[in-house]
Amino acid sequence: MSSRKGGRRGQDTSPAEPVRVRTPNPRDGEMFGVIVQMLGFDRVRVRCEDGNIRIGRIPGRMKKRVWMRVGDTVIIVPWDFQSEDKCDVVYRYRGNELDWLEKKGLLKMF
Repeated sequence: MSSRKGGRRGQDTSPAEPVRVRTPNPRDGEMFGVIVQMLGFDRVRVRCEDGNIRIGRIPGRMKKRVWMRVGDTVIIVPWDFQSEDKCDVVYRYRGNELDWLEKKGLLKMF
């Protein structure tokens, strides 16, 4: 047994039912997106809920802490100052959060 606090390494310690799930705020321009392709250099190609495919930038605060893969559902914020085909990735959903969103009907497949 390990003397570390918090259990085994790699074990999922998240609760079965999420207490609070972050949802996109349309007033801030946030929307759902699905990662379609990893481009490298902290960039991803995202299919957004409005039908556009954008190049998303993963900010530094998420780069090392939150690992992203193709097929992950994320919240994005489109850029309004440079071009319409770029965005920032703000949040990545975990599996139990996706189940909760689908159960509540908030996540419509696009």
